[in-house]
Amino acid sequence: MVPASVPSGIEIAKHRGARYRLGPELEICGYGCWDHYHESDTLLHSLQVLAALLESPVTQDIICDVGMPVMHRNVRYNCRVIFLNRRILLIRPKMALANEGNYRELRWFTPWSRSRQTEEYFLPRMIQELTKQETVPFGDAVLTTLDTCIGSEVCEELWTPRSPHVDMGLDGVEIFTNASGSHHVLRKAHARVDLVTMATTKNGGIYLLANQKGCDGDRLYYDGCAMIAMNGSIFAQGSQFSLDDVEVLTATLDLEDVRSYRAEISSRNLEASKVSPYPRVKVDFALSCHEDLLEPLSEPVEWKYHSPAEEISLGPACWLWDFLRRSQQAGFLLPLSGGVDSAATACLVYSMCRQVCEAVKDGNREVLADVRTIVDQPSYTPQDPRELCGRILTTCYMAGENSSRETCDRAKELAQQVGSHHLGLNIDPAVKAIVGIFSLVTGKSPLFAAHGGSSRENLALQNVQARVRMVVAYLFAQLSLWSRGARGGLLVLGSANVDESLLGYLTKYDCSSADINPIGGISKTDLKDFVQFCMESFQLPALQSILVAPPTAELEPLASGQVSQTDEEDMGMTYAELSVYGRLRKLAKTGPYGMFCKLLVMWKDVCTPRQVADKVKRFFSKYSINRHKMTTLTPAYHAESYSPDDNRFDLRPFLYNTRWPWQFRCIDKQVLQLERRQQDLEGVD
Repeated sequence: MVPASVPSGIEIAKHRGARYRLGPELEICGYGCWDHYHESDTLLHSLQVLAALLESPVTQDIICDVGMPVMHRNVRYNCRVIFLNRRILLIRPKMALANEGNYRELRWFTPWSRSRQTEEYFLPRMIQELTKQETVPFGDAVLTTLDTCIGSEVCEELWTPRSPHVDMGLDGVEIFTNASGSHHVLRKAHARVDLVTMATTKNGGIYLLANQKGCDGDRLYYDGCAMIAMNGSIFAQGSQFSLDDVEVLTATLDLEDVRSYRAEISSRNLEASKVSPYPRVKVDFALSCHEDLLEPLSEPVEWKYHSPAEEISLGPACWLWDFLRRSQQAGFLLPLSGGVDSAATACLVYSMCRQVCEAVKDGNREVLADVRTIVDQPSYTPQDPRELCGRILTTCYMAGENSSRETCDRAKELAQQVGSHHLGLNIDPAVKAIVGIFSLVTGKSPLFAAHGGSSRENLALQNVQARVRMVVAYLFAQLSLWSRGARGGLLVLGSANVDESLLGYLTKYDCSSADINPIGGISKTDLKDFVQFCMESFQLPALQSILVAPPTAELEPLASGQVSQTDEEDMGMTYAELSVYGRLRKLAKTGPYGMFCKLLVMWKDVCTPRQVADKVKRFFSKYSINRHKMTTLTPAYHAESYSPDDNRFDLRPFLYNTRWPWQFRCIDKQVLQLERRQQDLEGVD
């Protein structure tokens, strides 16, 4: 994802004996350039990097396949540029663009729609001077070497109903390459593996997939999973999460295994006899040589999947590391409340420290240089995650008059076990000062509901506490290290989960407002599983009491010293129900009536139609009332397919008619019909 990583990857591949090198999608500029693709500078600098690669001795005697934007006849394409020995063999534009969810490729690129056709592309002068070529083929073609045939797919094309590899395979292409820019979503890895193995099971062949890995400066983490497959089996598996800037995957395979596999599939061969041929670019180069007879062949491997809890422990932790090192800050500040969400965030920073220590132990010089810069000690070498955590994580328990002793103790105990620099303070003076200003101006003193106040007074007093905590968090993030005589500032971490964000169960501009939020795309259910995993795998026994405690905001007065407020009681629904609503709203694309119809079946054994209707209406009422909060959500790691992120993923209005009159009337009408039908059936009995 950084131009410097391209030549180093090529060098490693050559050292391992590879003769074809495939890199991820748009690797020269980085996939996440977004609207920078509109800038001519991005095209210019991509060409400059290509020129540097063409003239580098590292790229000699190996076919190099790199990704970059290319302008052809004033149209911008997402392309693969394939070259060998200072000559460009083919520019292959992407034919199916990803344009859903987090992807907006049609905003920046045009798909190449002329199947099996090429045109002449006139090279820019800076490239002509190096390659001594005036034009090169541009379009949908394949490469024919002295010993095989190679065809390209680009990311989304593997996921389309009619993937190019089908017809390419029928036309004799034996090696398929896929350059991908695919981001992490929990439980997604199996889909990639299934697509690749199925592609080579039905049609035979060798499939290479290279995916970006790391953070490109936004909400997404590209999660690797590079692989090499042949005839339905995996022969090499790349890591899904890693702090390494470069990872190279190689395998030694026998092309004769592809040919014999295909030869006995008569149905495939009948289809192959009718397929239209692809234009072929002849390459005077071979991927094999006579000495290969002595090379041991790679053996099939079984793909090793991470559990969802392991994915959470690794993906967001890598994302945090990328943000920390690239932001040039000195660490993180986390408001630690003693609840599951902030505890999970603390565990992610601890997991990040574990990965940093492991990477340094394994000899990763880049990680070592970065951590030395972060802690401002040129000779420092991290060995213990807990000790490193003490240097880069500051946790802060901000007590108020409504805080309990139990949450304070839980926060302090967890901070001790992960090793963070922990602070305890009381926000009551600031809260009373702010409420005092209001009382001085208006002559009115708001009260909590427990003390006889109205619901408006009660909510306002809760929000003041929450917002004071945000102000205090940023003050300590800026000056905490200064007070200790250390340089730099801290990134403030948020810890609102995806379910709370979906419902809007948070105060606008409270501690949910932060620099970044590593758990903002993760459900409460998955977070609890993750915390359980951390307790067992990281030996953090303090998490046990956090897991069993009921989630609470602790913003209302205590009752006899005990917490009187719980999240689920406040929300009027459980976290498990919220996850169901979120998936139906986003994945199943249901409005109020559609959700009601689906839940009638899903919950038929536990709820009456009227109860289902009440739950659906309660959710949509609260969701629409609070939708405006999504416009200010802290940038969060994208891990869940029903994220309510208003910025890029979940594009919906933030001002609704919260009564939903038409939709709710349809639900009520259907409930009455179902109840009458039930009464009629009971009358017959």
